[in-house]
This record gives sequence, structure tokens and C-alpha cells, in this order.
Amino acid sequence: MPDTAASSVLFVCVHNAGRSQMAAAFITHLAGNRVQVRSAGSAPADTVNPAVVEAMAEVGIDIAAEAPKVLTTDAVQASDVVITMGCGDTCPVFPGKRYLDWELPDPAGKGVEAVRPIRDEIEKRIRGLVDEIAPASRA
Repeated sequence: MPDTAASSVLFVCVHNAGRSQMAAAFITHLAGNRVQVRSAGSAPADTVNPAVVEAMAEVGIDIAAEAPKVLTTDAVQASDVVITMGCGDTCPVFPGKRYLDWELPDPAGKGVEAVRPIRDEIEKRIRGLVDEIAPASRA
């Protein structure tokens, strides 16, 4: 893949209010413009989970202005890697895409104490993904 082409990743969970929002924020924070990022939900909530917003703020990432988005076929088609987090069979599957399913607890209805370990696991997985698909320049 040429250096000018950024990989594109779509994070999908049911409500797009917790796990997928954290994953999208971490990859944007860690990879910047080296990765094109999307997140969506199969049944989006009205707002991002406040405990998730608080947990991310604790690590210096502000997602307070984010809003859940509905999963579309176009978003899947435009992505190289699709990472699902509990959306079951609602994510459309297209040939040529790489699909990963990250089994992570759902932070819905949980306080920030319960969200922190989920956040930390997502960050760990995102760091590995960034190293794989968008390594920093060795220049």
C-alpha cells in the first residue's frame, strides 16, 4: 500500500455510545491522519454514555461532542477493516474486507469504575492495531 493511502477502520457496536466511540477516539488519538476512522451502531443511542465520556477524559481524550451514528452499508464498503464489538449479525459483510470481532463487556448502564477496565483493554487492542496497519514512519 502506498504511503499516501491511509487504512480505513470502522468500529461497530450496538449503540455506538461506548466501546466503538472509545475505539475510534483512541485510534484517532494514536494514529492521527494515518488511519481514516468511522464508528457506528446497529441501533444507535441518543447520546454517548456519560461514564465513557468521563473515562476517556481521564486519559486526556475529549469525546463529549461525539454523537452515535447509524451503521450504513456505505460505511462498511468504505472501510478496509471492520471491527465489531457485540453487534451480532447486523453488520453487513462484503468480500475483501477484513473483519475482527472484539469481545468486550458492554459499558451501558455502568459507572466509570466499571468502564475503566474496558477502556484500558480497548486502548491495548488499538495500540496493537495501529502498529499493524499504520506504523509510525521510521524516518
